[in-house]
Amino acid sequence: MEKEWNALVETTSDQPFYRHEYLRSWMDHFVPDATLKILTGRDHAGTLVAALPLVADRGFLYGLPVRRLVSPTSVHSGRFDLIAADRRSAARSFLRTLADDDTWDMIRITDVPAGGNAWDLYDAALEAGFPAGAWESQRSPFLALPASYDKLEARLSSKFKANLRRRRRRLEERGDVRVECVTGGGALERRLEDHFALERSGWKGRKGTAAAQSSRTRGFYTGLAHGAARGDYLSLSSLHVAGRAIASQYGLARRGVYSLLMTCYDETWSEYSPGNLLMETVMQRCVAGGLSEFDFLGCDLGWKLDWSPTARAHHWFFIFRDNRLGRMLKKAKFDWIPAAKEGLRRWTRRQDAGTQVVSSH
Repeated sequence: MEKEWNALVETTSDQPFYRHEYLRSWMDHFVPDATLKILTGRDHAGTLVAALPLVADRGFLYGLPVRRLVSPTSVHSGRFDLIAADRRSAARSFLRTLADDDTWDMIRITDVPAGGNAWDLYDAALEAGFPAGAWESQRSPFLALPASYDKLEARLSSKFKANLRRRRRRLEERGDVRVECVTGGGALERRLEDHFALERSGWKGRKGTAAAQSSRTRGFYTGLAHGAARGDYLSLSSLHVAGRAIASQYGLARRGVYSLLMTCYDETWSEYSPGNLLMETVMQRCVAGGLSEFDFLGCDLGWKLDWSPTARAHHWFFIFRDNRLGRMLKKAKFDWIPAAKEGLRRWTRRQDAGTQVVSSH
């Protein structure tokens, strides 16, 4: 379905996370043996006009066995959404199909962006009486890119800009500073290996979460890189000092938007802020190339907010079967457990306040 799938993405929500090669690489490496349930909609001419890929699995929720339909997503997915030319019609059609399917107890769709098409599926479920709930998972900073880098720089704080200038000058004292960008070709494999090695050398390597430390994660990013290179939207950038790579960035530049997937740096050079210096050069190239947005993805970490305070909310959706089990699971997840956690927080605050009073005496 690759050709018609991508044709639909390109005419609707053209983001790399929804493209066939992105989803295929994720499924091939994270759920290679899973049962897939791919909902598709076609018009009278047979043209694909809607798609919603889901993965069927079994798990537990609060100790109860649950049959689930989940979006093919993880922390490596960026975001996810229903792909549709007519979102309202597709959402209602797909919900009717799902309602007639008795093989699931819960549907979980993660990291849907604000204004995403999947909100119509969630609204349709509520209107049909399904127990359902949503919660905000993260806010991802993004930066609307102006016509010139001078205008972008004018938005940054004076202290942040001064730090960048000072650290670049200090870095240039250590040797020749240059930035390389690989988009494909014969250098791709070597550049990927360099990126994985650099990421593994830092805190992610110490925690065991670096991409190269998991065959699945490494395979996903490698497969995605080759797919993006074929589509001419891969961007692997690296900052070098005296011939040594000290920072690396894995991004996707498509339809005017640069999406940042991974960034890492050599921590022995941290006093020079190599990650931000590389970011500065990548930003300059994005502006010069006429791109309209820099999407940081992920959560709103402080270093991202230094570049932009603007963030895009993402939500997780849960739709439960309209039966006794489904209603109980919905109550537990969105009423009982949150109430218990809030009660525990209040009790802890009271205990802490009491301890402080006793200590003051």
